[in-house]
Amino acid sequence: MYNENLKKHNFENVKAWQSARQFRKNIYKITKNFPKEELYCLTSQIRRAAISVHSNIAEGYGRYNFQENIQFCRIARGSLNEVLDQLYIALDEKYISEEIFNNLYREGRNVEVDINGYIGFLKTQQEKYKK
Repeated sequence: MYNENLKKHNFENVKAWQSARQFRKNIYKITKNFPKEELYCLTSQIRRAAISVHSNIAEGYGRYNFQENIQFCRIARGSLNEVLDQLYIALDEKYISEEIFNNLYREGRNVEVDINGYIGFLKTQQEKYKK
């Protein structure tokens, strides 16, 4: 870990990034129990998509351009919905219980709310700086 006093404004302070990171941790936790034959298929795919959510938020933040940042947040939102779709596969194949599915699905939708809120904030800031 780095010294948090070094920089006050960074992607780690973005609520959408924080919630996406926690969501990814939870996805990793449940995929550890997926069958071994899914290692290079569903397990790999859902993990990559979950990583993509917070990674795209971080990458957009680093662009220092409102429109690019918003676009990367949209990509993150798309990856999030990919994870949610893959949770249906895990449920259908009985790799996860309905309770786990419901909890993760709800958490994912909350991450989506955070991403949408961040996009709204960025749009507001963009308008403010246009004037």
